[in-house]
Amino acid sequence: MRETILLFHFTDTDQRNRLVRALFPLRMKIKEISREDYGNPVGYLAGNKELVPEKELVTGEEISGQMLVMAGLSSGRVDQVLRALRKARIFVPYKAVLTTANQSWNVWELFEEIKKEHEKMSDLK
Repeated sequence: MRETILLFHFTDTDQRNRLVRALFPLRMKIKEISREDYGNPVGYLAGNKELVPEKELVTGEEISGQMLVMAGLSSGRVDQVLRALRKARIFVPYKAVLTTANQSWNVWELFEEIKKEHEKMSDLK
């Protein structure tokens, strides 16, 4: 799978453009996902053709925050993405790495799981 960054709910065009510029030197595919595709498996959205898209997509509400999913990246490349975001002072509250465990989840399922983890980490501080 090609190194891909999936973007969800980036409504601020300026921030999205700054993010794309910050990641451009890393030469990764950046793909913005629309709400109409949220019912598909996240792995399928990232380019895993072994996962089948949903025939009848469930429609739901927009997720409540921006989410960035990194697919096909080594741990070193994940670190490069995070450094690039920090250097450009771009804050994305919900970030995830696509794994075999979460690649079959739809966007809402993945977002809820990340949101729970984010809240747990915030409570530890």
